[in-house]
Amino acid sequence: MGALDGRVAIITGAGRGIGREHALLFAAEGAKVVVNDLGGAVDGSGDDRSPAVKVVDEILAAGGEAIANNDDVADWDGGKRLIDSAIEAFGDLHVLVNNAGILRDRVIVNMTEDDWDSVMRVHLKGHFVPTRHAATYWRERSKAGDDVRAAIVNTSSTSGLLGNPGQANYGAAKAGIAAFSVIAAQELGRYGVRVNAIAPAARTRMTESTPGLSDIVKRPPDESQFDVWDPANVSPFVGYLATEDCPLTGRVFFVQGGTVRNFCNWTMTETIDRPGRWTVDELRTEMAKLGQ
Repeated sequence: MGALDGRVAIITGAGRGIGREHALLFAAEGAKVVVNDLGGAVDGSGDDRSPAVKVVDEILAAGGEAIANNDDVADWDGGKRLIDSAIEAFGDLHVLVNNAGILRDRVIVNMTEDDWDSVMRVHLKGHFVPTRHAATYWRERSKAGDDVRAAIVNTSSTSGLLGNPGQANYGAAKAGIAAFSVIAAQELGRYGVRVNAIAPAARTRMTESTPGLSDIVKRPPDESQFDVWDPANVSPFVGYLATEDCPLTGRVFFVQGGTVRNFCNWTMTETIDRPGRWTVDELRTEMAKLGQ
């Protein structure tokens, strides 16, 4: 018996990296998996459909069930086809893991409009579109009286939650995904849908091309040493969030190696207050209390 027996899951960006590990683990735990990937380069260019097919072949060879899907997750009609593909192939949908993404790293003064728009499109819109179509399906099932126990797992990043120079587009999109996840959880809970997000730290094409990370994410020289950057380390937690009886929703978690940490939303801390309007001179003095 697997932890995800009977669950039907869509995983976007599942042809390589973390998404591939998600797909393999989900299938090993008994889920029927839709492996979605356009097969593009890190910057989003190109169109190679083979990575998704290769992952499906791995799953089938291991005795699992999976199909490949190459729809663009940020395209409205493509997102609908993606959701429909799971229902048509496996009769239902229980889990959506939004993982697809690209990088166009530039400092702000060198960033082009296309660098900004492309990253926002794939990450932020690419999370919204599949979520929107899946949510519509689950809402209709809930209204029909079905017992919906669905889960969405979104992919944020410390680049957005903590900040990282050179990634204003990527970080802004990833921070938006965290906010989107919290709001989606608040809206979709009434239909039996839980929504959470992870900020993973793992060795992928993206992290290997990120300035300052390429040397850090290397495999340990000693094969007996635990590889904290192995992307497969992230997938068990995503699998847990996707289980039918997981109680968590509206949460954002950092995941790396054997570590899971809880992120708090933007939180108000120190306060200055007065019963009337401040003057600029008064604020010049009092703002020191807020750690200016």
